[in-house]
Amino acid sequence: MDILHQGYFVLFLIISIGIVVGNLKYKGFSLDSSAVIFVALLLGHFGFTVPAEFQTLGLLLFIFTIGIQAGPGFFDAFLKYGRQLMVLCFILISIGALISLGAILILGLPADIIVGVFNGAMTSTPGLAAAVEATKSPATAVGFGLAYPFGVIGVILFVQLFPRIFKINFHSEEADYDAKLHDDYPGITNRILKVTNKNVHGRSIRTLDLRKITEGVISRVKQNGITFAPTGDTILYQGDIVKAVGTEEALQRMELLIGEQVEEDLSFDDHYIVNWLLVTNRKIVNKSLKELNLTAMNATVTRIRRGEIDMIPRPQSRLRFGDKLLIAGSQQEMGEVLRLLGNNEKRLSETNFLPIALGIVIGVLLGLVTIPVFGLFSFSLGLTGGVLTSALILSNIGKTGPIIWSMSGSANMLLRKFGLLIFMAAIGTQAGSELSGVFQEKGLIVIAVGACITIFPLVIAGLVGYKLYKLNFITLLGVLTGSMTSTPGLAAIDNKTESDAASVGYTTVYPVALVLKIIFSQLLAMLMLK
Repeated sequence: MDILHQGYFVLFLIISIGIVVGNLKYKGFSLDSSAVIFVALLLGHFGFTVPAEFQTLGLLLFIFTIGIQAGPGFFDAFLKYGRQLMVLCFILISIGALISLGAILILGLPADIIVGVFNGAMTSTPGLAAAVEATKSPATAVGFGLAYPFGVIGVILFVQLFPRIFKINFHSEEADYDAKLHDDYPGITNRILKVTNKNVHGRSIRTLDLRKITEGVISRVKQNGITFAPTGDTILYQGDIVKAVGTEEALQRMELLIGEQVEEDLSFDDHYIVNWLLVTNRKIVNKSLKELNLTAMNATVTRIRRGEIDMIPRPQSRLRFGDKLLIAGSQQEMGEVLRLLGNNEKRLSETNFLPIALGIVIGVLLGLVTIPVFGLFSFSLGLTGGVLTSALILSNIGKTGPIIWSMSGSANMLLRKFGLLIFMAAIGTQAGSELSGVFQEKGLIVIAVGACITIFPLVIAGLVGYKLYKLNFITLLGVLTGSMTSTPGLAAIDNKTESDAASVGYTTVYPVALVLKIIFSQLLAMLMLK
């Protein structure tokens, strides 16, 4: 029947069978959604195909949603852990290049084929494009085709087996990652203090500069038996009772500056209320608390919750779409504050497709830009690198005019998984169609070299990251798959954890991995000239 060979039918057939197979477990081991690529390889071998356009569409959706999710954390991670992660990435790719060099110089294999094998084993399509340009040889693409299937499968098997060898508990690693995250953003608590320091008497909160000195804030003040939310102009007097909010270290500094801790009820009077409000008004996204000037509405922000993290509000703190603000203020004017912030949960769950489409367009155009490097070769991010870079930058910017560069968690997960399934089904059938010819001529030895280029760098870099750098294991797996530029490998990790640690690790090293593979491809290609 003709319909059995229609691209759309084959696509969804592969996805359906792959999901069923992926749900099967043996002694706790399962392929999850990665099973889709194995089903695709098998059907591809028997002549079933999925059009290449589906592969590109799936890849764009997956990479863009990864970048949008990881963007805000990517730049923080790069600044804090970038050096270690970049060293791991360099180690991994350098070992792959050295094995390739050995195959050329020791085994006598043609350089043009091995350059393709190097990129296929490390699943780097941008590297292949650079390699083909450098070698001017069609044999480079043949080498890529021979090594690529195991490059994809090898990374998936590695991320499945490596944690089992070290008996890694993913729930424990998630908890450790969250704990480290909260160390970077320490837990916020509060303390009731009595103003006893005479140097504070008669001075306003603004002139005391409490936020800068202590890194804490005063959320409530009780004067003459009346409790209210203070503003910067609120004057403190000896005997006043205040509620200080901040980290434990900040509260200790507040106690030294203001006075002793006391046990007293600081409940608001009837005309004051405390509410958690959502930021869903697109007009105020990226604005600072100083710009909003909520104190003019007799309201005080005492806490910002972003995801699972509580942060101390500061005048320069800029709001993101979906932030939760704990606000104390006048009941009479709280309605005005609510209207300003939005506080619309339904809007939070809506998905606007304009930022997705426009962001991908920007990424594709960015990937077309070619930059000459010292006259030796030209570098471009390519399709994948351009879209990822676009998503990382835009999500970190947060807002451009009326466009919000963000997505709800559920929408991101749905698009990411859908894109991934499409990508694996398409790339799998293409690789599967090459299976019949892989054993011809030097096929076996070339495949063996490709397998070594895939596995040995992963093992060595994995051991360095785990034993020497003591990296969180989920982050480490993300770094390894990012260094391999392996989208299916990242997907195999995503199915094992709810944490974004792998995505952050992946996106941190991915752009550097693209550049390094292009550089090494150029260097290996130079051996053809000798």
